[in-house]
Amino acid sequence: MNNLPPLAERMRPKSLDDYVGQKHLVGPGAVLRKAIESGSLPSMIFWGPPGVGKTTLAYIISQTLDRPFFSLSAINSGVKDVREVIERASVLKSEGEALPVLFIDEIHRFSKSQQDSLLGAVERGIVTLIGATTENPSFEVISALLSRCQVYILQPLNEDDLMGLLVKAMKEDEVLQKRNIAIKETEALLRLSGGDARKLLNIFELLVSAFTEKKITLTNQNVLEHVQQNMALYDKTGEQHYDIISAFIKSMRGSDPNGAVYWLARMIVGGEDPLFIARRMLILASEDIGNANPNALLLAQSCFEAVNKIGMPESQLILSQTAIYLATSAKSNSATTAIGAAIAMVKETGDLPVPLHLRNAPTRLMKNIGYGKDYKYAHSYAGNFTDLDFLPDAIKGAKLYEPGNNPRENETKEKLRKLWGERYKY
Repeated sequence: MNNLPPLAERMRPKSLDDYVGQKHLVGPGAVLRKAIESGSLPSMIFWGPPGVGKTTLAYIISQTLDRPFFSLSAINSGVKDVREVIERASVLKSEGEALPVLFIDEIHRFSKSQQDSLLGAVERGIVTLIGATTENPSFEVISALLSRCQVYILQPLNEDDLMGLLVKAMKEDEVLQKRNIAIKETEALLRLSGGDARKLLNIFELLVSAFTEKKITLTNQNVLEHVQQNMALYDKTGEQHYDIISAFIKSMRGSDPNGAVYWLARMIVGGEDPLFIARRMLILASEDIGNANPNALLLAQSCFEAVNKIGMPESQLILSQTAIYLATSAKSNSATTAIGAAIAMVKETGDLPVPLHLRNAPTRLMKNIGYGKDYKYAHSYAGNFTDLDFLPDAIKGAKLYEPGNNPRENETKEKLRKLWGERYKY
C-alpha cells in the first residue's frame, strides 16, 4: 500500500458524473453545469469548507473542456510563481491553444500584491481563474478581482455522501477490494471527518492499514482508539487548533525558542492563517513581555503588518524571526496584572467621582465651582514632576502596578521610588 498514492487521491473522481455532492451546482440543469456544458466559463471562486471537492471540481472542469490545467497553492507560492504561470499561459494563447484554467488553492492567503498580479491575466483573458477558499471571499479577496469572478458556494458533504464514498472505495479500490471490511458503527468515522471527504478517506486508509487480519470490523471504539494513537490531525477550527496555538504561546512565554519554532512549523504546515499567528504574538508581546522589553510590541506589530502585505510562503521567515525574538526576550506580566487589578477595583468600587483638580474646565461656570482648581502642570516644575494625587479620594494610595523583576523595570521601580517616595515603595 505504501507504494501507491493515498486513498483520497486514488478515489478522486474523473468526471462530473462521478463527482459527489454539490448537486445545486453540478447536478443536471444546475447553474455551473450549464456553464461547463456551454463552454462559456467565467473566472470563479469556490467558497466552502475543506474536503468538499473544490480542487477536484476545478480539475474536472478543465478536463471536461479539454483545457490546460495550472495549479498553485497560496501557502507556498509567491508573485514570482504566479507570473511564471501567466507567462506560460500567454505563450499558449499566442500559439492558439485552448484557454488554460489557473487553479489557486487557498486564494485568501494571497496578499493584496499577489492578488493584484492576477488581475491583468484575468482581464485580458489569458487564463480562466478558479480560486478556492475556506474564508468569506467578500473579506479575503480584493474587490477588483472579486468583481471579475463568479462566487460559487460549496456545501459540506452530508452523511449519505460520505458513506457513499466509503462504499465506493471498498468496491472499486484495488487495495480495499482485497480486504473484508464491515462498518458496524459510523458515528466516530463521520464525527472525525467533519464533513471532509479527504479526511474521511485518510482516516479510513489509516484504520485499514492498522489491522493485520483480513476481516475487519469497524466500531466507534476501535476507530477512536486507532485514530487517537496514530493520526496527528490539525483542524483549524477544532480542538487541535487551540491546543497547538496554546503550546506555541506557552513556549514563547517559557523562553524556549525551539518549542516556539516547532509549534509554529506545525501551524504553517497545517495551513493555519498566518495573520492569526501574528495576532497572537502581538497579544503575547504585551501580556508576557510588556515593559521588560517594549521593542517586543513594536516588532510584533511590524510582523503583523509585513505578513499582511507579503503573504505566504515568505511570511514564514518573518513569523519565525518574531517568535524567536519573543521567546528569548525578557519577560514581565506587570502590565497584564495592573490592568486586571484596576478592572477588578473599578467593578468593586463603582463609578468613583473624578477629583475636582483633575476635571476639565472648558467654561467659566466649571471653573467657578472648582473644576481644575489646584491642578499642577507637571512641566512647570523641576524634572517635569510634581507630587499630586491622580486617584479618586476613596482609593487614594492604592497600588495597581507592580514592576516586574527585570533590568528595565528595575530601573522603572527605582525611578518611581525617587519620585514618589513611600507611595511607590516596593
